[in-house]
Amino acid sequence: MVERNAVLERRRSPLQRLSAELVAGSGTQVSLREIPFLAQIGLRAEPGSPSAVALEWALTGALPGGVGDVTELSEDRHVLWLGPDEFLLIAPDEAAGGPDPARLTAELSTALGGLPGQVVELSANRTTLELRGPRAQEVLDKSCRLDLDLVSFPAGSALVTVLGTVNVILWRVEPDNWRILPRASFAVHTARWLLDGMREFV
Repeated sequence: MVERNAVLERRRSPLQRLSAELVAGSGTQVSLREIPFLAQIGLRAEPGSPSAVALEWALTGALPGGVGDVTELSEDRHVLWLGPDEFLLIAPDEAAGGPDPARLTAELSTALGGLPGQVVELSANRTTLELRGPRAQEVLDKSCRLDLDLVSFPAGSALVTVLGTVNVILWRVEPDNWRILPRASFAVHTARWLLDGMREFV
């Protein structure tokens, strides 16, 4: 366990070198920070199939039922709808008391057994940016073609979209609290794009 903790302590997030810029570019109207190292497990199963039932049993909760849906398994574990048979399980960082992503992936794969479907550990694939504050939606409106009005995109919804020129998962956790998940290789570009859009509000 000591060795595992030492490994976790040596991790470097995609936006670690921008931490000072994120703080300097944030204010009371809108703020931006990275939430690194969240466990992210990709799930593939046809809704209503034995594969989906097996995953839901292992997750102790239902998979999202439609476009934009997010299932809350617990206070800190959620499953996002990405496509008709594609979902993303998100859980806290292992170092903060969350699950070991490799172990969780193995447990879900075992539950799936030989049934059609897929369980893939994707934690290093994306990082998570949190954009929050009363002006957060206005910042996103500059770069996202989705209708982000609260009626059209309510809290508890998530969609795959394009922010500027980057494909991201956009998740509205609360009315003024958004999580943006870009690929790790586009994280710096996405963060600086958002910081530029925040300038008039800070």
